[in-house]
Amino acid sequence: MKKKHFKYINTLFVVIPMTLIMAFVGLIRNYGFGEDWFLKFLKAWSVMLPVAYAAAFLIIPQARKFAEKVTARN
Repeated sequence: MKKKHFKYINTLFVVIPMTLIMAFVGLIRNYGFGEDWFLKFLKAWSVMLPVAYAAAFLIIPQARKFAEKVTARN
């Protein structure tokens, strides 16, 4: 597999479980297990997934540069 595609797939495999966990925790914390909790969960997750996926490509390179600067000082 090309390295270019690996980056996108790897990020997706990180973002999917993270957004699932965050949507579930946020929903249960704010609404509890009401009668339509699963529909609310799917709605929250469907918004969180593309936002988090796009944000990951903006944040990861900046975080990598910052980490390199912090660790280079030692």
